[in-house]
Amino acid sequence: MDRARTSAMEIPLPSLGRTAGELAGLLELPRLGWQLPNLLREPRGDGAPVYVLPGFGADDRSTWPLRRYLQLLSHDVRGWSLGTNRAQVPQAIEEIGVRVEEAAGRAGRPVAIVGWSLGGYIAREVARDRPGVVRRVVTFGSPVIGGPKYTTVAALASRQGWDLDEIEALVEERKQVPLRVPVTAVYSRRDGVVAWQACIDPEDGAPIEHREVASTHLGLGFSAEVYRLVARALAEAPSDA
Repeated sequence: MDRARTSAMEIPLPSLGRTAGELAGLLELPRLGWQLPNLLREPRGDGAPVYVLPGFGADDRSTWPLRRYLQLLSHDVRGWSLGTNRAQVPQAIEEIGVRVEEAAGRAGRPVAIVGWSLGGYIAREVARDRPGVVRRVVTFGSPVIGGPKYTTVAALASRQGWDLDEIEALVEERKQVPLRVPVTAVYSRRDGVVAWQACIDPEDGAPIEHREVASTHLGLGFSAEVYRLVARALAEAPSDA
């Protein structure tokens, strides 16, 4: 795994070849089915709440396989229930934060949050704002540097009037509040949507573990390797990060 610091100026967008190969991620689905008996041997949960957040342009249907798997491992799993993720990030951070706080209060213990791509960024920021009610975060393919700037939606976002430089500055500004909740950040050099370098978190002192897998961005949400990492991360106590 390459943890070398990468400045924003050095982050290239995924190549056209990688982006064109994203459909290969659908092959993860049959592989997931074949691996399910082994995946069900992973550590089980104890009924604690786990929120699973979808990526940009997706909704809870995209995370159904992962949520169903975690249910089979005895986690109390919830979707985000906000419809399509339309990148209304500040509102989503607040709304999910309120729900997480309420769920933690009802359960009498902190909750975990799992997020795919933009959903992972939102999960981290909820944890940053409310560390007392979040015990662990797991992200995969999540751009923690630059927001959409180092993704294949950058050109579309610019045409829609998004100021990518301003968004990048806001992402960096939020880091003035230290991230204290353990994070398992999964990334892939085969990612054809998010530059993998933008998934490597540069925050000094933050309790972040980076794990590399071999998957397209689309395939991350259906990858047996990712599911295994999620199950193991959720089984860890916060002090193990």
